[in-house]
Amino acid sequence: MLLDDIKITKAIVKRFFDKFIDSLELDVALVGGGPSNLVCGALLGEKGIKCAIFESKLSPGGGMWGGGMMFNEIVVQDSALHILDKFNIKYEKGEEGYYTADSIESTSTLISKCIKSGTKIFNLIKVEDVMFREENNIKKINGLVLNWSAVSNLGLHVDPLTIRAKFTVDGTGHPSEVCSLVSRKMNVKLNTETGSVIGEMPMWADRGEDLTIKNSIEIFPGLYVIGMAANASMGAPRMGPVFGGMLLSGEKIARLLIDRLA
Repeated sequence: MLLDDIKITKAIVKRFFDKFIDSLELDVALVGGGPSNLVCGALLGEKGIKCAIFESKLSPGGGMWGGGMMFNEIVVQDSALHILDKFNIKYEKGEEGYYTADSIESTSTLISKCIKSGTKIFNLIKVEDVMFREENNIKKINGLVLNWSAVSNLGLHVDPLTIRAKFTVDGTGHPSEVCSLVSRKMNVKLNTETGSVIGEMPMWADRGEDLTIKNSIEIFPGLYVIGMAANASMGAPRMGPVFGGMLLSGEKIARLLIDRLA
């Protein structure tokens, strides 16, 4: 077969815009493609909930790719092994209660499982703002304002586009970008001790892991926070290359949203 350059271009453009147009109205918009949102997106997709992940970087996966200091292994504690089992991610037992998994296999498998569940992933798209509406004098997040990451990085004055979502999940990691936007631009109080994003504390794996799960909540009407973004918002410690809490955080938020959307 003789390949036609224009037909190649046409196929890419048509498929992308079909996918994007289908994602303009969502049940759940997940911001950030780290492990927590990948688990959450996969579990929601399995239930037929319409979701999409918007990742600002070229590669989804967040900090899981690099393992610990570029040693491409991660640690998962026994409380989260059922998630590795569910997604058929191999692991090896180390000392009592500690298991290691290849960071490349773990990340790529979660990405694949998420997409195969029906949850779309859009990379190179930056969330630069949120949409909100007032219902009974209560402000509620009801969508996202999107632009290409390159537009943001280059400082170009290009107007964004919007999507609508019943719920939004901030999985942007250490910066807690969506929570910070809401607190700063809407002049409202988040469900934190100070009413705003507190910022993460230094490393303390044991506390950080437990609090990653505890702090994954609805932090503002229509807005959930997940993974490291939850700890950063609440002022809890970071936890480094142990990922059980991140996986369990994704599972927790998926269950909460499944109940809300039932």
